[in-house]
Amino acid sequence: MPFNHRDAFITGLYELADFLETNTDIPVPTWGAVHHFPQLDTDDELRTAIDKIAACLDAPIDEDDTPYGHYATSRFFGPIEYRAVAIPAEARARHAADNSYYGCVLPDTDPGDTA
Repeated sequence: MPFNHRDAFITGLYELADFLETNTDIPVPTWGAVHHFPQLDTDDELRTAIDKIAACLDAPIDEDDTPYGHYATSRFFGPIEYRAVAIPAEARARHAADNSYYGCVLPDTDPGDTA
C-alpha cells in the first residue's frame, strides 16, 4: 500500500495529543497553527484550491494577507488554526529577489575600524 501523507499527518496529530495529555510536565503553547501551501502550477489553480478549502472550512478569504500577495483562508479549532495559503508567482518572485542578496552584505565586526 502506498504511503498516505494525509493519514500519517492525522495519526501524528493524535499521537501528539495523546503524548501531551499523558505527559503533563511538557509545556504547551497557548495557540498553534497548521499551514497548507498548495503546490500547483498557475495562480488560477492556486486560487481555486484555496477557494475550495475555504468552502470546506466555511471560512472567508483572509483579506489581511492580500497586501503581501498571498491568498489565504483559515479556521480555528479552539486555539489551533488550520490555514491554507496560496503564494502567487509574483509574490514568490518578489521574495526570491529580496533574498537574492542574503548573506552578501555583512556588518563590520571591528568596532574600531572607521575606514
